[in-house]
Amino acid sequence: MRELLRYRDLIRVLVERDLKVRYRRSAFGFLWTMLQPMLMMLVFTMVFASIFGSDRPGYWIYALAGILFWNFFSQSIVASMNSLRGNAQLLQKLPVPKIVFPLATVISGVINLGLALIPLFAILLLTGHRPGWAILFLPVAILLAAVFTLGAGLLLSPLAVFFSDVVELIGVLLTLLMYLTPVIYPYEIVPENVRWIVRFNPLRSILEIFRDPIYLQKIPPMGHIAVSAGIAIVALAIGAWAFRKSSDRIPFYV
Repeated sequence: MRELLRYRDLIRVLVERDLKVRYRRSAFGFLWTMLQPMLMMLVFTMVFASIFGSDRPGYWIYALAGILFWNFFSQSIVASMNSLRGNAQLLQKLPVPKIVFPLATVISGVINLGLALIPLFAILLLTGHRPGWAILFLPVAILLAAVFTLGAGLLLSPLAVFFSDVVELIGVLLTLLMYLTPVIYPYEIVPENVRWIVRFNPLRSILEIFRDPIYLQKIPPMGHIAVSAGIAIVALAIGAWAFRKSSDRIPFYV
């Protein structure tokens, strides 16, 4: 933590660079952070609303909140895996803590998620779905999602340096993981005999913590919050340990 505080200016510069690169030469700029999930939501609503709509009033809110969360998680994981190779020259020339690179990508992802929530709330207000007081809990949910994502990114980013195929493999696994997580479908429709697969998916707990204040307009139960916080902290601890064990070899492989 002391190293990260010492290099906070570098982290800020890396975050600013990531945001500028993401929106360079883009006519819509940061609006793409909302346009993409909106288009996905429209597709999923047209395809699945007839299936889930009767059981889920306001299904489009349910789906859009899930898509925003999933985009943050998946894009941050991919960016974390590419962050070390993408900063190879800095890693080889400057004695900076290597953790700043995946950390900067997750912070950038959090900012993008925050920007995407602005038009979401505007749409909710325009359609008569006023967010309740529970929405004030959302920063806590985003923090838990960021901690979990950082842990996963720290675990995977050295592997992406040592084995170049890992990025492609994780891309495939992320697609599979999306369908094992109730992003666009209600958890209750999963058949009982395979429901345990979704139940023990750690992403499900983090997702529901994020979605409850938006869709259900309520703060998640304390037990659920405690489980999600435990999952996030364990993920960060494992990721930080694995990253620390591998960090000395990273400059030789990038």
